[in-house]
Amino acid sequence: MTEIDGVLAGKAQPSGAERVVTSPLPTVYGDFQAVGYLDRTRGDEQVALVYGDIRAARGEGILTRLHSECLTGDAFGSRHCECGPQLTTALREIAAEGRGVLIYLRGHEGRGIGLLAKLQAMKLQAEGLDTVEANLALGLPVDARDYGVGADILHDLGVRSVRLLSNNPRKREALVRNGIRVDAQVPLLIPPCDDNITYLRTKRERLDHDLPHLDAVVGHRV
Repeated sequence: MTEIDGVLAGKAQPSGAERVVTSPLPTVYGDFQAVGYLDRTRGDEQVALVYGDIRAARGEGILTRLHSECLTGDAFGSRHCECGPQLTTALREIAAEGRGVLIYLRGHEGRGIGLLAKLQAMKLQAEGLDTVEANLALGLPVDARDYGVGADILHDLGVRSVRLLSNNPRKREALVRNGIRVDAQVPLLIPPCDDNITYLRTKRERLDHDLPHLDAVVGHRV
Protein backbone atom coordinates (compact mmCIF):
# COMPACT_ATOMS: atom_id res chain seq x y z
CA MET A 1 0.00 0.00 0.00
CA THR A 2 1.38 3.40 -0.97
CA GLU A 3 1.37 6.48 1.22
CA ILE A 4 -1.52 7.94 -0.76
CA ASP A 5 -3.45 4.67 -0.65
CA GLY A 6 -3.09 4.81 3.11
CA VAL A 7 -4.70 8.24 3.16
CA LEU A 8 -7.55 7.10 0.96
CA ALA A 9 -8.25 3.61 2.32
CA GLY A 10 -11.82 3.24 3.45
CA LYS A 11 -12.93 6.68 2.24
CA ALA A 12 -16.22 7.07 0.41
CA GLN A 13 -15.85 8.18 -3.19
CA PRO A 14 -16.74 11.82 -3.92
CA SER A 15 -19.84 12.46 -6.01
CA GLY A 16 -18.01 13.73 -9.09
CA ALA A 17 -14.62 11.98 -9.11
CA GLU A 18 -13.90 8.27 -9.08
CA ARG A 19 -10.37 7.35 -8.02
CA VAL A 20 -8.96 4.76 -10.44
CA VAL A 21 -5.23 4.36 -9.84
CA THR A 22 -2.24 5.60 -7.86
CA SER A 23 1.23 5.35 -9.38
CA PRO A 24 4.69 6.69 -8.55
CA LEU A 25 5.69 9.49 -10.92
CA PRO A 26 9.35 10.54 -10.77
CA THR A 27 9.81 13.93 -12.45
CA VAL A 28 12.55 16.49 -12.92
CA TYR A 29 10.92 18.42 -10.05
CA GLY A 30 10.82 15.50 -7.61
CA ASP A 31 9.11 12.20 -6.94
CA PHE A 32 5.32 12.57 -6.98
CA GLN A 33 2.44 10.16 -6.66
CA ALA A 34 0.05 10.43 -9.62
CA VAL A 35 -3.53 9.75 -8.54
CA GLY A 36 -5.81 9.20 -11.52
CA TYR A 37 -9.52 9.98 -11.45
CA LEU A 38 -12.52 9.71 -13.74
CA ASP A 39 -14.79 12.72 -13.71
CA ARG A 40 -18.11 10.90 -13.67
CA THR A 41 -20.04 14.06 -14.57
CA ARG A 42 -18.11 15.06 -17.71
CA GLY A 43 -16.24 11.86 -18.55
CA ASP A 44 -12.82 13.56 -18.41
CA GLU A 45 -9.78 11.76 -17.06
CA GLN A 46 -8.10 13.83 -14.33
CA VAL A 47 -4.86 13.53 -12.38
CA ALA A 48 -3.60 14.86 -9.07
CA LEU A 49 0.14 14.97 -8.44
CA VAL A 50 0.78 14.58 -4.73
CA TYR A 51 4.17 15.37 -3.19
CA GLY A 52 5.23 14.30 0.26
CA ASP A 53 3.13 13.18 3.21
CA ILE A 54 -0.01 15.29 3.36
CA ARG A 55 -1.15 13.20 6.35
CA ALA A 56 1.54 14.83 8.48
CA ALA A 57 -0.30 18.15 8.13
CA ARG A 58 -3.71 16.47 8.71
CA GLY A 59 -4.84 17.90 5.39
CA GLU A 60 -4.55 21.48 6.63
CA GLY A 61 -2.87 24.35 4.77
CA ILE A 62 -1.72 22.16 1.89
CA LEU A 63 0.07 24.08 -0.87
CA THR A 64 -2.19 23.42 -3.86
CA ARG A 65 -2.41 24.32 -7.52
CA LEU A 66 -5.51 23.81 -9.69
CA HIS A 67 -3.96 23.95 -13.15
CA SER A 68 -6.20 24.24 -16.19
CA GLU A 69 -5.09 22.16 -19.16
CA CYS A 70 -3.27 24.24 -21.81
CA LEU A 71 -1.72 22.17 -24.58
CA THR A 72 -0.14 25.14 -26.34
CA GLY A 73 1.45 26.51 -23.18
CA ASP A 74 2.15 23.37 -21.15
CA ALA A 75 3.46 21.17 -23.97
CA PHE A 76 4.51 23.51 -26.79
CA GLY A 77 5.94 26.40 -24.77
CA SER A 78 3.59 29.04 -26.21
CA ARG A 79 4.48 32.59 -25.22
CA HIS A 80 0.90 33.72 -25.85
CA CYS A 81 0.07 32.82 -22.23
CA GLU A 82 1.96 32.10 -18.99
CA CYS A 83 0.47 28.64 -18.43
CA GLY A 84 3.62 26.59 -19.06
CA PRO A 85 5.82 28.60 -16.66
CA GLN A 86 3.02 28.59 -14.07
CA LEU A 87 2.86 24.79 -14.25
CA THR A 88 6.60 24.29 -13.82
CA THR A 89 6.86 26.95 -11.12
CA ALA A 90 4.01 25.37 -9.15
CA LEU A 91 5.63 21.93 -9.30
CA ARG A 92 8.94 23.39 -8.11
CA GLU A 93 7.30 25.29 -5.27
CA ILE A 94 5.34 22.23 -4.11
CA ALA A 95 8.50 20.11 -4.12
CA ALA A 96 10.41 22.84 -2.24
CA GLU A 97 7.61 22.97 0.33
CA GLY A 98 8.02 19.24 0.98
CA ARG A 99 4.35 18.45 0.49
CA GLY A 100 1.51 19.60 -1.70
CA VAL A 101 -0.93 18.82 -4.50
CA LEU A 102 -1.20 19.86 -8.13
CA ILE A 103 -4.45 18.95 -9.85
CA TYR A 104 -4.21 19.03 -13.63
CA LEU A 105 -7.73 19.81 -14.84
CA ARG A 106 -8.45 18.40 -18.25
CA GLY A 107 -11.37 19.77 -20.22
CA HIS A 108 -10.29 23.31 -19.30
CA GLU A 109 -8.52 24.09 -22.59
CA GLY A 110 -9.07 27.72 -23.57
CA ARG A 111 -10.94 28.47 -20.33
CA GLY A 112 -13.23 25.58 -21.16
CA ILE A 113 -14.04 26.22 -24.84
CA GLY A 114 -11.79 23.49 -26.25
CA LEU A 115 -8.59 23.39 -28.29
CA LEU A 116 -9.92 24.25 -31.75
CA ALA A 117 -12.03 27.11 -30.45
CA LYS A 118 -9.06 28.38 -28.47
CA LEU A 119 -6.96 28.44 -31.64
CA GLN A 120 -9.72 30.34 -33.40
CA ALA A 121 -9.78 32.82 -30.52
CA MET A 122 -6.01 33.20 -30.68
CA LYS A 123 -6.29 34.01 -34.39
CA LEU A 124 -8.80 36.75 -33.57
CA GLN A 125 -6.48 38.08 -30.88
CA ALA A 126 -3.66 38.28 -33.44
CA GLU A 127 -6.04 40.42 -35.52
CA GLY A 128 -6.64 42.84 -32.65
CA LEU A 129 -9.34 41.51 -30.32
CA ASP A 130 -8.57 40.79 -26.69
CA THR A 131 -9.10 37.36 -25.15
CA VAL A 132 -12.56 38.25 -23.84
CA GLU A 133 -13.72 39.85 -27.09
CA ALA A 134 -12.42 36.89 -29.10
CA ASN A 135 -14.46 34.34 -27.17
CA LEU A 136 -17.58 36.47 -27.42
CA ALA A 137 -17.04 37.01 -31.15
CA LEU A 138 -17.11 33.24 -31.56
CA GLY A 139 -20.37 33.04 -29.62
CA LEU A 140 -18.64 31.28 -26.74
CA PRO A 141 -18.50 31.89 -22.98
CA VAL A 142 -15.68 34.04 -21.65
CA ASP A 143 -14.90 31.38 -19.04
CA ALA A 144 -16.69 28.01 -19.02
CA ARG A 145 -14.50 26.25 -16.45
CA ASP A 146 -15.96 24.36 -13.49
CA TYR A 147 -13.64 23.61 -10.57
CA GLY A 148 -16.04 21.30 -8.74
CA VAL A 149 -14.15 18.14 -9.69
CA GLY A 150 -10.97 19.72 -8.33
CA ALA A 151 -12.68 20.18 -4.97
CA ASP A 152 -13.97 16.58 -5.12
CA ILE A 153 -10.42 15.34 -5.66
CA LEU A 154 -9.12 17.38 -2.75
CA HIS A 155 -11.83 15.95 -0.51
CA ASP A 156 -10.88 12.45 -1.63
CA LEU A 157 -7.22 13.14 -0.84
CA GLY A 158 -8.16 14.23 2.67
CA VAL A 159 -7.30 17.89 2.07
CA ARG A 160 -9.38 20.18 4.26
CA SER A 161 -7.74 23.52 3.62
CA VAL A 162 -5.26 24.87 1.08
CA ARG A 163 -2.82 27.62 0.38
CA LEU A 164 -3.86 28.16 -3.20
CA LEU A 165 -1.21 28.84 -5.84
CA SER A 166 -3.25 31.10 -8.08
CA ASN A 167 -3.92 34.67 -9.20
CA ASN A 168 -7.53 33.87 -10.09
CA PRO A 169 -10.14 34.75 -7.43
CA ARG A 170 -12.70 32.48 -9.08
CA LYS A 171 -10.67 29.41 -8.13
CA ARG A 172 -10.73 30.48 -4.48
CA GLU A 173 -14.47 31.12 -4.65
CA ALA A 174 -15.14 27.73 -6.27
CA LEU A 175 -13.16 25.81 -3.65
CA VAL A 176 -14.87 27.60 -0.78
CA ARG A 177 -18.25 27.00 -2.39
CA ASN A 178 -17.41 23.28 -2.57
CA GLY A 179 -16.30 22.91 1.03
CA ILE A 180 -12.52 23.47 0.83
CA ARG A 181 -11.18 26.23 3.07
CA VAL A 182 -8.65 28.58 1.45
CA ASP A 183 -6.22 29.77 4.13
CA ALA A 184 -4.26 31.96 1.71
CA GLN A 185 -3.96 32.73 -1.98
CA VAL A 186 -0.29 32.45 -2.95
CA PRO A 187 0.67 34.58 -5.99
CA LEU A 188 2.07 32.78 -9.02
CA LEU A 189 3.49 35.76 -10.91
CA ILE A 190 5.41 35.01 -14.11
CA PRO A 191 7.42 37.82 -15.73
CA PRO A 192 5.54 38.95 -18.86
CA CYS A 193 6.99 39.13 -22.35
CA ASP A 194 6.11 41.11 -25.48
CA ASP A 195 3.91 38.27 -26.74
CA ASN A 196 1.66 38.01 -23.68
CA ILE A 197 1.59 41.39 -21.96
CA THR A 198 -1.68 42.46 -23.63
CA TYR A 199 -3.26 39.09 -22.81
CA LEU A 200 -2.17 39.35 -19.17
CA ARG A 201 -3.42 42.89 -18.82
CA THR A 202 -6.78 41.79 -20.19
CA LYS A 203 -6.89 39.03 -17.58
CA ARG A 204 -6.25 41.61 -14.90
CA GLU A 205 -8.62 44.30 -16.16
CA ARG A 206 -11.49 42.15 -17.41
CA LEU A 207 -11.18 38.83 -15.54
CA ASP A 208 -10.09 40.18 -12.13
CA HIS A 209 -6.81 38.26 -11.94
CA ASP A 210 -4.44 39.65 -9.31
CA LEU A 211 -1.38 40.60 -11.36
CA PRO A 212 0.26 43.58 -9.64
CA HIS A 213 3.65 42.93 -11.25
CA LEU A 214 2.28 44.20 -14.57
CA ASP A 215 2.34 47.77 -13.23
CA ALA A 216 6.09 47.85 -13.75
CA VAL A 217 5.77 47.02 -17.47
CA VAL A 218 5.40 50.03 -19.75
CA GLY A 219 5.14 50.62 -23.47
CA HIS A 220 2.32 48.20 -24.30
CA ARG A 221 -1.35 48.80 -24.95
CA VAL A 222 -3.88 47.46 -22.47
